[in-house]
Amino acid sequence: MKFIFLFCFLLLQAFIFNITQDPILEESIKRGSDIYSDFCVTCHLPNGEGVDGEYPPLAKSDFLMKNRVQSIMTIKYGAEGEIIVNGKTFNNTMAPLGLADDEIADVMNYITNSWGNENDKMITEEEVSKIKK
Repeated sequence: MKFIFLFCFLLLQAFIFNITQDPILEESIKRGSDIYSDFCVTCHLPNGEGVDGEYPPLAKSDFLMKNRVQSIMTIKYGAEGEIIVNGKTFNNTMAPLGLADDEIADVMNYITNSWGNENDKMITEEEVSKIKK
């Protein structure tokens, strides 16, 4: 009987945590959308598809979803050199955007939850602040 009670209690806690987490993530995604429109849309386009051979896609991006830390580092510090995204090679430069850690978290939450990407682990300002060059 105690086991069933404990199980139900833990299940309820997990449910409550997920409910309270969603509005926080939704607000982050909303802010990230605005940041994307200001800083990213020129190269990666409104639909996140990028420019073939020039700027990698963010839509349904295997690189973005499998390389969380490197993706954050790219936004935070910029990047140069070759990467492979969805089987295609891109070799270009991305300058650092000058965003604060909270803004990087927000734009990462937006792009990792848009255009066919699904991220079940929210990116936080604290996580971004711990990532060093």
